[in-house]
Amino acid sequence: MNRQIRISPVRVISHTGEQLGVLPVDEALSLAQEQGLDLVEVAPLARPPVVKIMDYGKFKFEQAKAARAAKKKQHVIHLKEVKYRPGIDDHDFDFKTRHAREFLAEGNKVKVTMMFRGRQMAHVELGRDVLDRVAAELKDVCKIEQDPKLEGRNMTMVLAPK
Repeated sequence: MNRQIRISPVRVISHTGEQLGVLPVDEALSLAQEQGLDLVEVAPLARPPVVKIMDYGKFKFEQAKAARAAKKKQHVIHLKEVKYRPGIDDHDFDFKTRHAREFLAEGNKVKVTMMFRGRQMAHVELGRDVLDRVAAELKDVCKIEQDPKLEGRNMTMVLAPK
């Protein structure tokens, strides 16, 4: 901007958006200073480079304001976890599955973890049956992002909202 622009001549655009033509940098800079504004290079790769007469501080403020507004609108997806055990009772199963449904409704992903202890590792298929039952209960609001996978004493599955 201003004195940092080295290449001359440049195509000048006024602060209202109209083209002023191709001018030497010194002349364009004096035009900007007469209006109390800055000369900002907007297309440095064009031949000749394009510069615009604008209030640079106001321009930076508007950019920051737009970035804040965009950040406010974005939704961050969190990974929520619901833990089950192979011998889970029906009421506990329903309660935990209801929580998983709420997490999915909020737009979050759900990691369903099946925890095994001791001799339960001999019957991993019982845990897989519970995970399949969870997937069947929630199939209307989610899709399986990661199939059940055994890692050590835990079997995990990731569900994502539809």
